Amino acid sequence: MTLKRTKIVDINAPELVGKQVCVKGWVRTRRGNKHVQFIALNDGSTINNLQIVIDLAKFNEDDLKPITTGASLHVEGLLVESQGKGQSVEVQADMVEVYGTADPDEYPLQKKGHTLEFLREKAHLRLRTNTFGAVFRIRHHLAFAIHNFFNDRGFFYLNTPIITGSDCEGAGDMFQVTTLNINDLPKCENGCVDCSKDFFGKPTSLTVSGQLEGELGATALGAIYTFGPTFRAENSNTPRHLAEFWMIEPEVAFYDINDNMDLAEDFIKYCVKYALDHCKDDIEFLNKMYDDTLIERLEGVLKESFVRLPYTEGINILEQSGKKFEFPVKWGVDLQSEHERYLVEEHFKRPVILTDYPKDIKAFYMKQNDDGKTVRAMDVLFPQIGEIIGGSEREESYEKLISEIERRGIPMKDMWWYLDTRKFGTVPHSGFGLGFERLILFVTGMSNIRDVIMFPRTPNNAEF
Repeated sequence: MTLKRTKIVDINAPELVGKQVCVKGWVRTRRGNKHVQFIALNDGSTINNLQIVIDLAKFNEDDLKPITTGASLHVEGLLVESQGKGQSVEVQADMVEVYGTADPDEYPLQKKGHTLEFLREKAHLRLRTNTFGAVFRIRHHLAFAIHNFFNDRGFFYLNTPIITGSDCEGAGDMFQVTTLNINDLPKCENGCVDCSKDFFGKPTSLTVSGQLEGELGATALGAIYTFGPTFRAENSNTPRHLAEFWMIEPEVAFYDINDNMDLAEDFIKYCVKYALDHCKDDIEFLNKMYDDTLIERLEGVLKESFVRLPYTEGINILEQSGKKFEFPVKWGVDLQSEHERYLVEEHFKRPVILTDYPKDIKAFYMKQNDDGKTVRAMDVLFPQIGEIIGGSEREESYEKLISEIERRGIPMKDMWWYLDTRKFGTVPHSGFGLGFERLILFVTGMSNIRDVIMFPRTPNNAEF
């Protein structure tokens, strides 16, 4: 009779003890003496290894030589309560099959400490380490939590285009998409590239945001969210920036800025609690190995309401703090990470939602306040991270929106479809964007955004 495989995450089930089991996975370590060998086996389903006990009297020693760190095994044997420390159960092996070997002279993940920088160079293998196994299991659970949150609240999941002809942010930092031969580009009479010969017949790029299309969905379906890849061609080599990342963007009809802030706070707290409830072992491992304040910080987010602070008051606090910042502070500047973290970590000691920014440092689509100087923007600021969410109430007035588009010189021919939402049944509406990787940074306690996405895309780096 062929035994059905049991995942290691499920191996502690009381009804399995005393029975024959089948497990499969990769060798983390092997140790022992001339009588007995102990193998730590991991199959990726949990941070915890399963100890395999091999009585050498039952096996041919030559058959066991290929079992080295990194090798993959199929093991069958009796599951028993463990007499040793560090595990509650172990498998007394009756059969061991080596699926794949890993030459110890070549396999780079031997049993020793590896720096995160080294592991980025081995990104195709780093998921086999405890650290990255934990990070990517947490990433999965958070993605599942996001869909749960919005589905349970009546939001509809919308898939917005990845290839687009519009620049949502207006910054121009977009990756161009083309099928033209870049070594022999067709030219117009004036010397410009003839985009009519391209696949789409016009210039196109990878999206920086699904927001504009999301607003179309909100003004038809009421409440939508997007969750997909986005791209920024910014030359930013920092621990918080990626050229390719994932964004969650809800858009809701009939929401004002206060509704938007409530949604953002509820959303973040839901995700953090979901991770604490469903990723306990992985978070405890990261708390022990990387950041011993991680669990305390996550639990702290759940305990108190977020501070809601107008930008002008935030500037006053920063100016009166007496702290010397690398980037000087004055009204009208966009806050840097050091300013955001001061407000969150030193002044208020809890997350802050900063509102009512100067209109000239925010996007064209944000609703203007009555003062004519500020807009109903909101940024959610978190400890260790700085800005984790950016959003606003959207400008629903056709006249005000078109005036702002003209003031900023945004090409009208690309925006006609967006403006139609303000011409036909316009409504107050709001939304925000959350960078998924920044959420994972916060929940895992990792310090570099390159370590929470499988293959990071950054300036001069598109490996794997």
